[in-house]
Amino acid sequence: MNRKNLPLLLMLLAGAVTSIITFIEKYTLIAKLVSLFVVMLAFCVLGNVLRWTLDYFERQNEEKLKEEGEVIEKEPENFTSAQPSEEQG
Repeated sequence: MNRKNLPLLLMLLAGAVTSIITFIEKYTLIAKLVSLFVVMLAFCVLGNVLRWTLDYFERQNEEKLKEEGEVIEKEPENFTSAQPSEEQG
């Protein structure tokens, strides 16, 4: 799954909510900009941590599936070919 845009989407959503709240509460322009910057920076960090965590868990799951797949795909020691021999036909 592509999680490349996860931090950007979190920042955009948090920025929109912050802008609406600061507009409704009639903050000064400097207070609006400072709060918007702090919120977007915090959600950028949070989004990157969340993306890294989800990617880490996905890598672990893929490794487990790969290990399980290797065990299942092994052939038994007394494996014979599926083609019939000429003596039977």
